[in-house]
Amino acid sequence: MNEPELKALLLEAKQYGFSDRQLAYVWGTTERAVRRLRERLDVRPVFKTVDTCAAEFEAYTPYHYSTYESESEVRPCAKEKVVILGGGPNRIGQGIEFDYCCVHAVFALRALGYETIMVNSNPETVSTDYDTAGRLYFEPLTFEDVMNVIEAEQPKGVIVQFGGQTPLKLAVPLEQAGVTILGTSPDSIDLAEDRRRFGALIESLHIKQPPNGTATRTEEAQQIARQLGYPVLVRPSYVLGGRAMEIVYEESSLREYVARAFDASPGHPVLIDKYLESAVEVDVDAIADTRDVYVGGIMEHIEYAGVHSGDSACVIPPHTLKPSTVDLIHKQTVSLAKALHVQGLMNIQFAILRQGGGEEVYVLEVNPRASRTVPFVSKASGVPLAKIAAQVMMGVPLASFGLPLYPTFAHIAVKEAVLPFVKFAGVDTLLGPEMRSTGEVMGLDTDFGRAYSKSQAGAGMRLPEPHPTGVQRVVVISVNDRDKPAMVEPAWQLARMGFEIWATAGTWEHLNEHGISCQRAYKVGENRPDIVDMMKNGNVTLVINTPSGKKSTFDEQALRRCALERNIPYVTTVSAAEAAVRGIAADLKVNLTVKALQDYFPSLPG
Repeated sequence: MNEPELKALLLEAKQYGFSDRQLAYVWGTTERAVRRLRERLDVRPVFKTVDTCAAEFEAYTPYHYSTYESESEVRPCAKEKVVILGGGPNRIGQGIEFDYCCVHAVFALRALGYETIMVNSNPETVSTDYDTAGRLYFEPLTFEDVMNVIEAEQPKGVIVQFGGQTPLKLAVPLEQAGVTILGTSPDSIDLAEDRRRFGALIESLHIKQPPNGTATRTEEAQQIARQLGYPVLVRPSYVLGGRAMEIVYEESSLREYVARAFDASPGHPVLIDKYLESAVEVDVDAIADTRDVYVGGIMEHIEYAGVHSGDSACVIPPHTLKPSTVDLIHKQTVSLAKALHVQGLMNIQFAILRQGGGEEVYVLEVNPRASRTVPFVSKASGVPLAKIAAQVMMGVPLASFGLPLYPTFAHIAVKEAVLPFVKFAGVDTLLGPEMRSTGEVMGLDTDFGRAYSKSQAGAGMRLPEPHPTGVQRVVVISVNDRDKPAMVEPAWQLARMGFEIWATAGTWEHLNEHGISCQRAYKVGENRPDIVDMMKNGNVTLVINTPSGKKSTFDEQALRRCALERNIPYVTTVSAAEAAVRGIAADLKVNLTVKALQDYFPSLPG
């Protein structure tokens, strides 16, 4: 086939929608080879304009899409440009944090005098509103499509940190293609994601990490899990929202979970960690400019480690950690940011294992990018992390913002997830490593209990009132053997506040042994009336149920499902039960008051 025929064939294939990757697969070559062929034959896309003013008058905020035709409709621009890559399509509730960061980056760069170019393909985001960025390209977030925009616009550089894992995976290929990546270098990004390289870095900094391994084959994963000992946490690298992440308790389940992990992130290894049961998880968001580091917020999760940060309730500042532990977390965050040469945002997840009265700090993962918690930390602290990070990535020194070494809080902020379980019949409400929430709310107050109570009300699960006149106040408790000792104190507090305690056989026996008066409740199918009957009769105001094993039993699922359908508050960990008790006690002492965010931060615009 001569070159004119080949050019005609290639152009026809692109007009039919074939990507370079698809053509590479068909022709038995590489995506880069197809791209070089297109460039040599001058088969390039042009960009058409969607007129947001319907041709009635001149549109100053149109958006663009690529097509293989003859004439481009993009107007030239003399200003220096910066491309920001968005998060792309996500499940409902996922990616809103990345959109928040992208929008704040647009505002910050515009103030610095740059023409902002947004590349994103999610119509439900603010960043794809036609009047947000200077230019919007409604394009898929693939190497081919992003490179087409870059070649057309010739920007100063590209920001990949604000869109989550989807653009982060493009950092290395874009750099290899000669594109300037603004902020943290692709090598540092890869260092944080590559388990072997990261493990060596952690060891050099004398920072603890759970025993772990990296597998590229199922057999290798099984061998690593045997060495670590079950349970293990299995997760792919370079994924968003805890996708395909599982806590695995036995070898028979491992093969299935590993296969899902390989499917979720093809071409990347699977990470296997020893699961630290009952550990407290901590999220940290920070900004760095390779010289200085600002720790924006240290968030203590209320649920135990293993629940995705998007689903777990968390509190700023930490409310149960020792001051020495918080100081150590701060120091390790600074050390990691400097060692990774972070320029921009960084998120670190820690696990705090309590043994013998002490607290051991372990690093779970480091993400040199925007995280799920950035909007929450920004609103809780009054410091716009994404906006500052965008300026830092453009070379503005972090020291110029006058941020304190340690952020101080005159209030408590509690973030709670909004979960969609009521919309899906038969779905168990038990939380795990894979994110399931569709939004979040925040409760602010000067007391943890009141802040927690506000967060629950905001999420649609208002805590029961301790002393409503003429109403039976029943709390049902059914916890696994491991949680029974820790459940004694919350149960005693509830009884002291006037609640009637009902408990299933094992829990009932344990509570009675510790002097807590309670009545026997029957599990589903054990006798009548059982717990579900009690809830259906309207006698239950709170359910505390912790799972008994790797999989919820039928009666536990039925219990949680019934509570959900009748809007009865329920918790599935002892730590959440303790928080609920503090919330109920706070409501008993004083009526909740509501203030605007500007009342906490007078410097914010009204």
